[in-house]
Parts: sequence; structure tokens; C-alpha cells
Amino acid sequence: MPVAVPQLGSYKYVPETKENLDWADLVTIDLSLYHTPEGKKQLADTLIHALREKGFFYVKNFNISQERVDRQFGLGKEFYELPLEEKRKYTPEGLDQGQFNGYVPAGRRVIDKESGLRDHVEVYNMPKFNGDFNHDNHPQLILDNLPEIEEFARSLHTEVLDPLHVLLAIALELPEDYFLNLHKYEVKSEDHLRYMKYSKYTPEENKKLRNWAEGHTDLGSFTLLFRQPVAALQIRYHSTNEWKWVKPQDATLTVNSCDALQFLTGGYVKSTVHRVTVPPADQQHVDRLGLLYFSRPNNHVRLATVKESPVLQREGYTQNDFETSGNPVPTMEEWTFAKQKWQRTRGYTQDPKHQNATILPGFKERAYA
Repeated sequence: MPVAVPQLGSYKYVPETKENLDWADLVTIDLSLYHTPEGKKQLADTLIHALREKGFFYVKNFNISQERVDRQFGLGKEFYELPLEEKRKYTPEGLDQGQFNGYVPAGRRVIDKESGLRDHVEVYNMPKFNGDFNHDNHPQLILDNLPEIEEFARSLHTEVLDPLHVLLAIALELPEDYFLNLHKYEVKSEDHLRYMKYSKYTPEENKKLRNWAEGHTDLGSFTLLFRQPVAALQIRYHSTNEWKWVKPQDATLTVNSCDALQFLTGGYVKSTVHRVTVPPADQQHVDRLGLLYFSRPNNHVRLATVKESPVLQREGYTQNDFETSGNPVPTMEEWTFAKQKWQRTRGYTQDPKHQNATILPGFKERAYA
């Protein structure tokens, strides 16, 4: 049951854009169908097609009320209203080496080389509440609301991620608990709940920018993105490489597949390329606040292709990049901190040497326009 919570200020969503954008055509996983064998089979088929064709999809009817979601947005808003010197107290040591829990300040990257313009992205990450991580070192605002935040984060596992992992297993003709066993909440992993803020740029700055964040893939299993109405997220279709806008849908989550699933399925499920571009003109005057959850396999899981899947065997997806190259297959922990270190690199990140860097032997990153 949701915990008793302190009073928060109200959170108001900005109006949606009135521009007619080239929206992505994404399917919706309706979890109200999950509770019968027939419904599970239908959803598993829908999920695997969504993952193979687009890599992004919506989820609805996931048993978390809009009120609880709104409160998390409210907390995120209040956190970012704290003075910068207060937020900086919670920047992790070792940020340049891949540490990421806590506060990551804006301005670490030059996103326009000619003008020297730096990014406006702030991040606050909160790890799992399973006993492996210290939750004493948060701002008082977070500490005051920590039981509610924990309940919310745990609900994302039981109400969203666990069903998605079961559906993926069914689609790959594996035991239903196969991916559940790789993503146990009580076992250490680098999952985190994130409040994320893209502060607005001036009209003059936006004219210089192509994107606020360049094309990239996420490093875990699934990323959950709660609806927020500033249009800026774009995805690249697997089949055509076209960029499409992702439309915010009421009472839904937007979900995408990530690197770990690509490794575990030998590329049958692809990690989805996405970017944050300059919003349409009627939304460029507001900040963009995000609420996200990043799911990752347990740290000890080795990211080898799942050999037990009849589907992967039949379709010929039996080796990932590490296996094909003959290099050691990393654990999820090794992969996480190698890619996080690359992601946290300071400076001008459109440098080709950075964009095409070797994350671990056997895997090179690549540039996504």
C-alpha cells in the first residue's frame, strides 16, 4: 500500500505542442490483459514485434496512479529549485570514472563547438532500496519523502518490469521466470530512479543547436519514461533509420530496449537509438522535467547470448559482439561502469575519437546522427 506522505506543492504540466510533428507509430502494451494465459500470449507477441521493429513502445494500465506519478514530478521540480551549491554537495566522487548515483550538474559537455555552448542537463539518480546502497546521503527534501520514493521505485519493478520480463521470456520460448531471475530486486544491480531536467535555451542558442542530446543507446534492459509533454524525444527506426518524434500519451509509460537485452539476445532485440532534439517553437520557452527508471540485470550476470531460447537458435541469433570477436563477455557490472565512464567524459563529445571509442574489447561505440 502507498505510504503516508508529506504535503508537496502542486505540479502543473505544460501544454502540449500544437505543431504537427512526424510522430512515431508505436504500439501499446495493455497490462490489463496480463492476467490470463491468452492475454499473456497476445502481449508477448505484441512486445517482441515492438522490440524488433521499433524498440520503443507504450505501456498502460500498470497499476500506479497518476497522483503518485504527479508527486514524483513534484519532488523532482522541488529538488531542482534547490540552490546549486546545495545540489552540488551530492555529486558523487568518481563521476569521471563512471559513478552516477547522486547529482550530476549541467555544463559538463560542449554541445556546440563553434560557440562553446554547454549542455543544460541536470540529473539526480537514486539507486535501489534493497540494502546494497546508502540512502542517508540525500538532500533533506529527498530524505523527508524517502519512504514514498522507495515504494514508488519498488512498484515499478512489480507492476511494470516484472510483467515485461515475463512477456519477453514467453516470446523467446523460455521459462516465464528466466529474465525475472536475472533482474531480482533483492540482488545488487545498478538500477536507478532519475529526476532529470533540461533547462531551456534562448531562441538564439536553439538556432545554433541540432540536438540537446545526441543519438545514443541506454546500457541496461528497459528504460521507463513517464509522460511529460515537452516534445523533444526522437527515436530512430531500426528498419529505415528515420528519426521520428515520440508523442506523449496520457496515462502511459514510454519504454525502450537497451544494450543488455541486445547482448543477451545476440542482437535479436536491438538497443534503441534515441536523442533529445530542440523542441518545437511553441515549447522552447519552458524547461523539460523528466521522471525515468533505468532497469539493469543483476551485477553478476554475464552478458552472454541466451543459449536456451529455441527462438534465438532457430533464427540464428547465437552470438553477440563480444562472443563473435572472441573477447571476454563482461558482467553487467563491468559493462555498466565501462559505458558510464564513456558517457561521463567531459568536453566536446562530438569528437569522432570519443563517439567511436572502444567501451570494452569487442565493442565499439558508434555515432548516431
